[in-house]
Amino acid sequence: MQGGVLDSVVPEVIDYVAQHASALKAHRQSLKNRERNRQYRSRLRSALKSIRAAIDGKDLAAARSALKETISLIDKMTSKGIIHRN
Repeated sequence: MQGGVLDSVVPEVIDYVAQHASALKAHRQSLKNRERNRQYRSRLRSALKSIRAAIDGKDLAAARSALKETISLIDKMTSKGIIHRN
C-alpha cells in the first residue's frame, strides 16, 4: 500500500539509548564489559583446543603445561564472574 494506513502504523526502527547520565555511563560500561568478556571466553576456547590437541598428539608435557594455564584462566574467569563457578 502506498501512503496507506500501514505506512503510518508501522514504526521506524529506532535505537533507543538512555538519556540520564548514570544510564549512559552504565551502557558504556556494559559495552566494555561485554567486549572484555568475549575476549576471555575466546581465550578459554583456544586454551581448551590446545589441551585437546596436545592430548591427541600424545604430548604429555605440552598437555600438562596447557592444562596448568587453562586452569589458571578458568580460575580468573570464575573470580571475575565471567563464567559460573560450577
